[in-house]
Amino acid sequence: MPATSHTRIEKDSLGHKEVPAHAYYGVQTARAVENYPISGLRAHPTLICAVAMIKEAAALANRELGLLDARAANAIIAAAKEVQEGKLHEHFVVDVFQAGAGVSFHMNSNEVIANRAAELLGGERGKYEHVHPNDHVNYGQSTNDVFPTAMRLATLLELEKLYSALDEIIAALDAKGKEFHPILKSGRTHMQDAVPMRLGQEFAAYSGAIRRAKKAIQEQSELLREIGLGGSAVGTGINTHPDYRHKAIAELARISGQKLHAVDDMRYAMQSNLAMSSVSSALRNLALEIIRISNDLRLLSSGPNTGFAEINLPALQPGSSIMPGKINPVMPELAAMVSFQVVGYDTAVALAVQAGQLELNVMMPTMAYSVLASITIMTNMLHQLTEFCIKGITVNQQRTDYYVQSTVSLATALNPYIGYAKAAEIAKESVKTGKSIIDIARERGDLTEEQIREILDPARMTEPVSPLEATKQREKIKRNG
Repeated sequence: MPATSHTRIEKDSLGHKEVPAHAYYGVQTARAVENYPISGLRAHPTLICAVAMIKEAAALANRELGLLDARAANAIIAAAKEVQEGKLHEHFVVDVFQAGAGVSFHMNSNEVIANRAAELLGGERGKYEHVHPNDHVNYGQSTNDVFPTAMRLATLLELEKLYSALDEIIAALDAKGKEFHPILKSGRTHMQDAVPMRLGQEFAAYSGAIRRAKKAIQEQSELLREIGLGGSAVGTGINTHPDYRHKAIAELARISGQKLHAVDDMRYAMQSNLAMSSVSSALRNLALEIIRISNDLRLLSSGPNTGFAEINLPALQPGSSIMPGKINPVMPELAAMVSFQVVGYDTAVALAVQAGQLELNVMMPTMAYSVLASITIMTNMLHQLTEFCIKGITVNQQRTDYYVQSTVSLATALNPYIGYAKAAEIAKESVKTGKSIIDIARERGDLTEEQIREILDPARMTEPVSPLEATKQREKIKRNG
């Protein structure tokens, strides 16, 4: 198999194969590219950076322990730093759907770093006498401890971006909660009229839900900090120095800026992916809250003439190819669709996590893809939803005022004063006749005008009323009656 002007010949345990002459990857990557032309999707950039951090940390630890020639180690460290800086990413070409455990992606990483390191030492790509992918870049390592470590570290790094986006939307919803506090509206339960509330209370509750979802993700992500690097093939540490794992993990923590620690049982870290399923499920729960809130925003802004129309969302683009002037709630629609995808990714993660056997779960590539993709699309969506929707929401106060005066559940406020049965009669009459609760209460004469104004004041209904005050009002009504 002769090389051409565009290829070089490399050899592995299966034989010789052509590799593109310009490629920093090698023969094992070339085989994987042929074997897995599945999605056209390549490794997440943060996963590439994470594996390069591991290679730098391993080289540093092995150099310090005298297990790796300083010259080769320094070249590996330099090449790994370049990858972390975003260089050479175009040479990480293996599809995200690939052989189990991430062997192909791992060897892609080893080959790219080895060829770049060889170049730095004056060698040529594909000539591994200076730096070898397995013997040097992968010294003391296995895909079985490197890939799960890279997957966990990449998730931690990506989550930092998500936290920032969550902080933005929480702040925006809090601001709307304060801005809309004076706005009274009808609450709704079972999609039916309920008692009055403040629009600001509704938005403050949205903020509280997302704040709690963020906290849950942070809590579950702590499991990711338990690192099994140094476990080698099955968690026993075969072919590693006794001090390697602690030195490598300390270096990795320093390089990444993440708090990492050696797991207390390396076998657990290799067998189980509890950390990934825990984070994925927390992301799913965030997605469920976003879906719920986006549905509310669509309902509250529905109309403009035949829906709730209590709030106005920013008009971002024409909404129909046939209906002139139609404007759709595109950002809440986007938020829901992205969140549906996150829920779907979580299902894939759940199936992958339970599919491990004995000393290894080989389904890690789909876990890494699904969790990192979830974080990325959720982060990007939240930025857009915050900037182009939440911050620009306004109120149609004429509509909220109408609804708050029209809700038949105003009658609920009468319960402590005239009893549930009489209040129910007023509510039924309102539904039957179309008259307002206030007008019917006035006609029945059970309350004075002053009492009606006080008891049926919607603003008063948005906060608890002291039992003492209610008792005084009841006694007053009895005396007048």
